[in-house]
Amino acid sequence: MVQRVNVANEAKKHSTPAWTWGAVADLIRLRNQSGTWLLMLPSLWSLVLAHRGRPPLWLVGVFALGAFVMRSLGVVFNDLADREFDKHVTRTSNRPLASGRLVPRQALFVALGLAIIAAALVATLNALTILLSPFALILAAMYPFSKRWIQIPQAVLGVAFGWGTIMAWAASRGTIDPPAWWLLAATTCWAIAYDTIYALQDREDDRRIGVKSSALLFGEAVPSAVGLFLVGMGLCLIAAGQLSDLRMGYYLVLALVAGVFIWQVRRLQAPVTPQAAFLMFQQHVYAGAAILVGIWLGTLE
Repeated sequence: MVQRVNVANEAKKHSTPAWTWGAVADLIRLRNQSGTWLLMLPSLWSLVLAHRGRPPLWLVGVFALGAFVMRSLGVVFNDLADREFDKHVTRTSNRPLASGRLVPRQALFVALGLAIIAAALVATLNALTILLSPFALILAAMYPFSKRWIQIPQAVLGVAFGWGTIMAWAASRGTIDPPAWWLLAATTCWAIAYDTIYALQDREDDRRIGVKSSALLFGEAVPSAVGLFLVGMGLCLIAAGQLSDLRMGYYLVLALVAGVFIWQVRRLQAPVTPQAAFLMFQQHVYAGAAILVGIWLGTLE
């Protein structure tokens, strides 16, 4: 009798869990779309700037849907790479791969479907954008592993999230002009800043399991480091605005956003709970949306 129970337990252990939409939704973070917005907004900055405030709706739709698909693909890659680490982190232990609700081959199947959708979207764009698109996939796949290699993996995330500015500009004009590169640099600085805040949630767990993070690297200097990267973001956005002859409305919005960033840096000088860190991270979605409105205002004649 005992032998039968043991055989049954072994069979259950090695069986493939049944597909559920809830598990797939959790795998792609369907209930939390902050990452999608943070990926999409820089692309929209680029589209609005390249088209002087009037981007074609179909192009907006392609990049909006592309942001959802690529962010979903990115988190699948992340969970595949980190599934053993995630088991030991309180915040991530219930993710589908870490908890066993899905197995890697199921996640790979989801990733394949997302990659096919992304390829279909890119196929609607011009030749230059198609040539640029493989770099987006490479960056999305690289980021999860960069947490093992470099002290600031957030920099890889920043380039990955900023690459959409280059693709959006190329899709709009068939070239890559200097303002697009400044938007890429702004997005990279921005992502390092907000993802350092996000990483404060897991700082102790990351230290324990050996994952690298800017929150660990900067330590007590996190407020200063976040502040410096946000200053870098602002300077890059000013450069993009100057090169594009944007009007005063743009700079007024940047000043308002800078006020929020100053408040955040001051807030970081006191102890921050994981819940507070996550709320501060989410505030950057609104900051990015405000900058989008500012770019549009700056293009008005």
